[in-house]
Formats: sequence, C-alpha cells, structure tokens
Amino acid sequence: MPVYVQGQPVGDCPRVLPEARRGTPRPITEIGEAILGRPCRPATEFGSPGLARLIDDMFATLYVAEGAGLAANQVDVDLRLFVWDCWDEYGDRHIGHVLNPVLDDEPVDGRRLLEAPEGCLSVPGPYAKLPRADHAVVRGVDQDGDPLVIEGRGYIARCLQHETDHLGGGLYVDRLPLRRRKSVLRDMVRSRDGVLARRAEMAGDLRRSRSPEGR
Repeated sequence: MPVYVQGQPVGDCPRVLPEARRGTPRPITEIGEAILGRPCRPATEFGSPGLARLIDDMFATLYVAEGAGLAANQVDVDLRLFVWDCWDEYGDRHIGHVLNPVLDDEPVDGRRLLEAPEGCLSVPGPYAKLPRADHAVVRGVDQDGDPLVIEGRGYIARCLQHETDHLGGGLYVDRLPLRRRKSVLRDMVRSRDGVLARRAEMAGDLRRSRSPEGR
C-alpha cells in the first residue's frame, strides 16, 4: 500500500520509524492540565537540534501510545507543532510533522461531514462518534521552515483537524454534547490504568529493540 511522508508518496517505511527509534517517549498530558486548554505559541526558530529532538521524541511517544497523531502540548511543550503516523481507510499510511499549521476554511455548504469514532491520547481509553469534514487542508512549515501543504480525506482529514484543534487549546470532547462528554470521562476513569500499563509495556519493547541484545 502507498506510504505518504509529508504528503508525498515514497517507498516502504519500517513500522517503527527511525525518528521513533532515536527519540525518547515522554509522558502524555491529560485532560484537565492547563497546557491543553490554551492556544500554543507559534514556532519562530527552525532547523535546531532541539527541535529535531522534540520531533523524534514525539514520534517515539506516538508509537508507544499506539496513536495516530500527537500535538506538542500533549507532551507538555507550548509550541504549534504536531506529528502523525496513521493508516487511512484505504490502507495508505501517512507520516509527517508540521509547525504553525493553519486549517483551510471551506464553505459550509461545500463540506461533507462524516461521523465516525474519535479518541484522544490525552483522554486515555474511550472513543465517541463525532462529525468532522471528510476533507482537510493544512498549511504550515516543516522543521527547517520550508512551506508545507498537507491534504487528506477521510481518516487522515480527521487526524489533521483533531491535532489542529489541540494547538488551539481544544479537545475532541469539547465538541460533544454535555451528557456524552460526561459519559466519555467516566469511561476514561475506568480504562485509564489499563491504557497507561499498555503504554509502559510498549515503551519497554522500544527500549529493548534499541539495545544491542534486542537487535
């Protein structure tokens, strides 16, 4: 199946990306933490080793959490940056990062809304059906400051919208009716410990895969 990196088709990619192998998983912030509820600051410096390391760490965190996308404020960093590594409903894999993303506005009468289950690594465990536009375009820059345009339909469009929401200080549960939101949060309390245990197990697997004995 095709693989798209930064929106461009490429050859095969390993299941565990080189970025994830280089990076160190970080704790994921959870709903209620202040950094998740406020807009992130724009990136103004590019091409630095620190930024490259942050992106690697975010991919490692995304891998051990078995997620589709991750925003910088989900690893307690106040920066307009998110990464993604996910398969869409057609079996295509999409991988990338973007800084200072802006989601294109589309006329309401020109959008098709698709209702599908949505979850969040900062709300560990539950999913809830949520309508999203089935097409999304995000414009921003890469880690070197070069312009970047990412376009997707279906699942990748949902991911782009979800992560852009994060950088504006929003969570998917904020879009749910109050009663459904309360139900999701109750489900999170019941599932949280199991989800965090699974992440710890995946982090251990990643560490072992990088050790001389695990190679």
